[in-house]
Amino acid sequence: MVKIPTVTLNNGVQMPMEGFGVYQINNLEECKRAVKEALATGYRLIDTAQGYQNESAVGDAIQESPVDRKDVFLTTKIWPTNYGYEETKAAVEESLKRLKTDYIDLVLLHVPFGNYYAAYHALEDLYQEGKLRAIGVSNFYPDRYIDLIHFSKVVPAVNQIENHVFSQRKVDRKYLKKYGTQVEAWSPFAEGRYNLFTNETLVNIGKKYQKTAAQVALRFLVQNGIVVIPKSTHKERIEENLDIWDFNLSDDDLAQIEALDLKKNMLDHEDPKTVEWFMKKTMPLDNK
Repeated sequence: MVKIPTVTLNNGVQMPMEGFGVYQINNLEECKRAVKEALATGYRLIDTAQGYQNESAVGDAIQESPVDRKDVFLTTKIWPTNYGYEETKAAVEESLKRLKTDYIDLVLLHVPFGNYYAAYHALEDLYQEGKLRAIGVSNFYPDRYIDLIHFSKVVPAVNQIENHVFSQRKVDRKYLKKYGTQVEAWSPFAEGRYNLFTNETLVNIGKKYQKTAAQVALRFLVQNGIVVIPKSTHKERIEENLDIWDFNLSDDDLAQIEALDLKKNMLDHEDPKTVEWFMKKTMPLDNK
């Protein structure tokens, strides 16, 4: 079984460098099956969110898996309609029930919209109480991230942001490193956009190591110290995505891939149109 390296977060907690994401796995039985297959393959980080509405399936999978709960690094995220001090504390309690656990390894604020200051302060208190092993944010750009940490007691352990070979987020990474926050990449395959899986540069580099373009794309991120959470419901892809720990990209390989950076995101959280879209999408959850 693959031994996945870990990174030490700013509070000393060890986090696997690669995990399994469940975004858009809406069928709960399929989600449970995929998580159980991921755990059997060797993944030890599982990433879900209240907004994905599949926390219960993740909880069932972990409970039914022979892998001990203490060996699983479990992450969820708070949906913005649950922001607010009391609201966030209550939402975490609901996530604990759905996930069938008495603690969560990492809880993130999903987006920097709404009453996220009060929500983060609630996470700080839950962290101090020991219900959360680490806390952080998601989709926080440098301005809001820096503002938040200057009005908080606990520096976020993680910022989960869009990060892939076509959006390398070098400015974000600079400031996250400065203040000691780990970068975690959602959508490390850019949701398949920009022809990532057939990109000539990635394909040619992969041939040198008998690896696919997708594996090269993941390897590029982890070699830059970024945690990745690829998603798939297909067993062979689940296994393939984990098979990135037996080779190293050369300096020339890294330089070629760095040249692919388009310096733009698929989902720009600073774009007013994106914010308007998200506000329409944001509504109380009928969670599962």
